[in-house]
Amino acid sequence: MTHGLSYADARKTAMADPKGFMTTPREEWPRRPVEQRVRDWDEVYVPGALLPIVTRQADRCMDCGVPFCHDACPLGNLIPEWNDLVSREDWRAASDRLHATNNFPEFTGRLCPAPCEAGCVLAINQPAVTIKNVEVAIADRAWTDGFAPPRPPDRLSGRTVAVIGSGPTGLAAAQQLTRAGHTVAVYERDDRLGGLMRYGIPAFKMEKRHLERRLDQMRAEGTKFRTSTTVGRDIGASALRARYDAVVIATGATAWRELDVPGRELTGIHQAMEYLPLANRVCEGDLATSPPSAAGKHVVIVGGGDTGADCLGTAVREGAASVTQLDIYAQPLAERDEDVEPWPTYPKIYRLSAAHEEARDLETAPAAHADARLFAASTLRFEGDEDGHVRSLHLVEVDARRRPLDGSGRSLPADLVLLALGFSGPDREDGLIDQLGLAMAPRGTVTRDADFATSARGVFVAGTRRAGSR
Repeated sequence: MTHGLSYADARKTAMADPKGFMTTPREEWPRRPVEQRVRDWDEVYVPGALLPIVTRQADRCMDCGVPFCHDACPLGNLIPEWNDLVSREDWRAASDRLHATNNFPEFTGRLCPAPCEAGCVLAINQPAVTIKNVEVAIADRAWTDGFAPPRPPDRLSGRTVAVIGSGPTGLAAAQQLTRAGHTVAVYERDDRLGGLMRYGIPAFKMEKRHLERRLDQMRAEGTKFRTSTTVGRDIGASALRARYDAVVIATGATAWRELDVPGRELTGIHQAMEYLPLANRVCEGDLATSPPSAAGKHVVIVGGGDTGADCLGTAVREGAASVTQLDIYAQPLAERDEDVEPWPTYPKIYRLSAAHEEARDLETAPAAHADARLFAASTLRFEGDEDGHVRSLHLVEVDARRRPLDGSGRSLPADLVLLALGFSGPDREDGLIDQLGLAMAPRGTVTRDADFATSARGVFVAGTRRAGSR
C-alpha cells in the first residue's frame, strides 16, 4: 500500500519524468580520490554524495512493459516499482517494496555484481540505469528514517529451527523464520557472525557496521546466535536433530579451487581466502599486522574475479611494492570502441570493480589485468629460492594445443602469490547431510514459506541450486 492506495492504483498516474532516460545521463556514486582511499579501510565512496543524485537517476528507469532487470535479479527484486517510488521521493514505500524481496539490501547494494543492470533494456544502446546505487540509497535511507525497525512475531509457532551458517543466506533464512514465529538458532563456526561478509569481504567494499546493525535487528526480533560452534564437532548431528524440528544448511561455497602447477608447494603462495580473513582481522583489532602482509612485497594475483579484486585492493592498502594481476579473460571495456569487433552487447556494464579502478589509477600500482591475454594463452610455474620461498612466477606462451612455444617466456617478481580462482563448492555440506541422515529438499528451497511450520524433522539446503533442481 502507498499512502492508502494500492501500488497498482498509484502507478496509474504519470511517471515522474517519462523522458528521464532521454534527458538525464548516467551518474554513479562518486568515489573518494584514489590517493586518499587506498590509505584507509573505509568504503571507497564519498559519504552522503549518493542521495542528491539518486532521484534523477531513478527517473531514467523506462517503466518497461517487460522489465528484464527484474528477471535478471536472482532475488526477483521489484526494480521498476521502487525506481518509480524513489523518483517521487516516497522513501517509505520504496523501502517496503525493496524489503519485500530482499532482507539485506544494504549488503547487495554494495556487494552484488548487479546482473540487473546487464538486463536493463536501456543498456542496449545507452548506459544502464544505476539500479545498484538506487538500491543502496533506499536501504541507507530506510535506516536513517527508521523504516527498518525490528519486526518480532506476534506469536510463536512452537517450532524450532537450527540454521547452520551465518552468511547472507543463513541470516536471511533465519530472519524470515523468526518473523514467521519459529524459534531459530544460527550456528557459526567462526568467532564472529557474517560468514564471508565478515572475513572475506574487505571493509573498503562494505564497512562492518552495516552487518552489525542487521545482527542487532535480528537479536531484537528473537533470533539466537551460537558462534565458535562447528556442527559435527562441537555439537553432533544427532543432538541437532533431536533438539530442533528443522535444520537449514547454509554453509556456502568455501572450498577453493587449487592451481596444480610446478612450484605450488613453495612458501609465500596463499589462497585468497587464507589471505583476506587475516586482513579483516587486522581491521577488527585481533591482529596488529597480517602474517602474509603484502607490505613491501611484489604481489602476483592469479584470478580476476571479485575475490581477485578484493586481494588487489587489500594488497595496495597494505603497501605492496608492486601488484600484478593475471586473468584468463581480456580486460573489460569501459566504453564501447567502434573499431573493436565484436563489441559487447551491454558495453557500459563490463567495467572494472572499485578495487580494480583504484589500482589502475594509482601510479604506484600497475594496471589491473595487465597480463590478461598472456595468462589466457600461457602456462605458468613458480620458482623459489634455496629456502623454499617463492621469488618469481614464470610464464611460458603456448599454442592452441597448450604446447610451449620455443624461446618464449617471461618472469615476474613474486614475493607473495595469491590464488583467487573461485570456489569449487561447499567444503562440508555433503558431509553434514550424510551426518544428519535425512532426505533433503532441493537446493534453492524457499525458506520463507510456511513449509517449516508443518515439516517436522526436515533438513533444508539453502543457497546454491543443485543441477536440475529449482
